[in-house]
Amino acid sequence: MTLGNTEVLAAPLRMQFDYTRSTGPTIGRFLTGLRSGRVVGVRGSDGRVIVPPAEFDPITAEPLTEFVDVADVGTVQSWSWVAEPLPGQPFDRPFAYALIKLDGADTALLHAVDVASPADISTGLRVRARWAGERRGDIHDIACFEPGESSNAPADSAADAEPVTGIITPIDLSFKHTAAPQEAEFLKAIMEGRLLGAKASSDGKVYFPPRGADPRDGSPTDDYVEVADTGTVTTFCIVNVPFMGQSIKPPYVAAYVLLDGTDIPFLHLVLGCDAGEVRMGMRVKAVWKPREEWSLSMGNVDHFEPSGEPDAAYESFSHHL
Repeated sequence: MTLGNTEVLAAPLRMQFDYTRSTGPTIGRFLTGLRSGRVVGVRGSDGRVIVPPAEFDPITAEPLTEFVDVADVGTVQSWSWVAEPLPGQPFDRPFAYALIKLDGADTALLHAVDVASPADISTGLRVRARWAGERRGDIHDIACFEPGESSNAPADSAADAEPVTGIITPIDLSFKHTAAPQEAEFLKAIMEGRLLGAKASSDGKVYFPPRGADPRDGSPTDDYVEVADTGTVTTFCIVNVPFMGQSIKPPYVAAYVLLDGTDIPFLHLVLGCDAGEVRMGMRVKAVWKPREEWSLSMGNVDHFEPSGEPDAAYESFSHHL
C-alpha cells in the first residue's frame, strides 16, 4: 500500500507526574530559608552575592559555601506581561513575570509580580515579597511580589531545625498531538487489529512502527506492509523497582521485540510467565485487549507472552541488537 489521501488524526494529550529530586546543601539552604521567611544567597569569588545561590562559582567553578541573607525587597530589572495566564501559573488573572534584584544581591531572581495592568509595572519599580501563609520549603513560599518598599517578612524568620533535603514538583503538561501521515496509517490499521510497518526504498528493510523517512538516507518510507503479531525478544530488562503511577506490580519485563517481517525491534511488555524465564531469543506473541477496549493506540496490544515455539537462533536476531 502506498500513501494516498490520509485523514489527519489529532488528539489532546495530558502528561502528569510528580518529579522528585534531592536538593543538595546549597539549594537546600535556599529552600530552608524560604520556609522560615528568609531569602538566602551565596557569595562568589568576586564578592558578588548570587540569588538564588549557585552551587559552584561561575568564575572559578569551585564550590561556594559562604551564605548571605538578603532582603525580601528589591528592584525590577526587566519584565514581561502575561495577558492570558495558563493553568498552573501563579494567578488566573493577568500579571507580570519579572527579574528582580533583591537588596543585598547582585543577580536577579525570576518571579511573578501582582499588578493590575502593564501600566503598573516598569523597570526600576520597587517591589517586596508577598509570603505564603503556609510555607513548605519551595519557591512558592514567596507567593509573588507586589509594589512596595517595606519588608513583608514573616515574624517566624528563625532558622528551621530540619533542613530541606528534597522537593516534589508536580508536572502537568497539556498539548495537542497531530499524527504524521505514516503514524495515522499505523493507528488506523491497529484500530482494525492489524500491525503496519513501512519499507525503506533503498533495501526493503521494514520499520515498525512506520517512520516518515529512512533515518539512514532520508528517503520516504511510504510503502506499507502488514507484519505479524509474533516475534522474538532481542533484549530485555526486569523492572524490580516500584514507582508512582505504576500499573503493573514488579517484577515484570520490558523487552525489545523484533516482529516477524520487520528489521527493527520495538519496546513492549512481556508477561504471561515468570520474569526470570524471559530470555534473548524467546518467541512471543501479542495479547490483544478485548475489541471493545480498542482505540487509536498501540495500547490495543496489551502485552506479549511466550508463544511456546522453540527459541530463535541467536544469529537470526543478533544483528538487530
